[in-house]
Amino acid sequence: MRSYPVCPKSEAPKAVSRLCGEGKKGGAEEGDLPMSSAACISLGPTPLSHLKNAEKGASLSLASVRGAGFRPSPGAPLFLRIPSRPSRRKPSPRRTSVRRFSPVMEWQDCSSEIEVDVPCSVAYDCYSDRQMIPKWMPFISSVKVLQDKPDLSRWALKYEVFGRDVEFSWLARNLQPIPNQKIHWRSLEGLPNRGAVRFFPKSPSSCRIQLTVSYEIPEILIPVASALKPFLEGLLAQGLERFAKVAKEYQRKIPQR
Repeated sequence: MRSYPVCPKSEAPKAVSRLCGEGKKGGAEEGDLPMSSAACISLGPTPLSHLKNAEKGASLSLASVRGAGFRPSPGAPLFLRIPSRPSRRKPSPRRTSVRRFSPVMEWQDCSSEIEVDVPCSVAYDCYSDRQMIPKWMPFISSVKVLQDKPDLSRWALKYEVFGRDVEFSWLARNLQPIPNQKIHWRSLEGLPNRGAVRFFPKSPSSCRIQLTVSYEIPEILIPVASALKPFLEGLLAQGLERFAKVAKEYQRKIPQR
């Protein structure tokens, strides 16, 4: 709120007298409210024209405040307190931040296992020959081991999946193996995947093989993602069944001591 003087200080007694009806001597009557040396009158919402006049220094009419229930002290300056005009500033528009959408591709884990009638050492050695894998895994078309870096190999996949011919390739690195127990790898480029083969002895002449493969679902196969896992696990089971036969042949080729 702003306070505006109604009249000069020298004419304040006359103005107060006119305002409060004091035409006679004797000062305040019994029941009047005490006032400070400067009397102020608060007005409610005021028409815009009155506000403009007040800003120009014009005196406002005191007729509206007669009978206000108080009598200011003689000689005290009289002020009217007028509420300031509310701001009409338009609110600034909200700034909305746009988040970039970065899709997170879904991974699937597939596994299969089988018991084979060869010792763990024979099964481990047979599976370690990566270039033989296309002979028994149906969807792997080729595996080529890099001569200068034997821990790296290039893989190619070619198969018909739900009526679609799909082809993928990747470069894989074989991680530190555990002889006769574990072979594991991960891709470095191409189709993202990783996996492990574990060998568990059942008897001196047999073992159990557990194969686990994890892969990022290719975009072309997202529409059939729910059916992809059982489909691929069926292919892994077929591959291990073929591997059991290959491992038996591999064992027969080992020179007898």
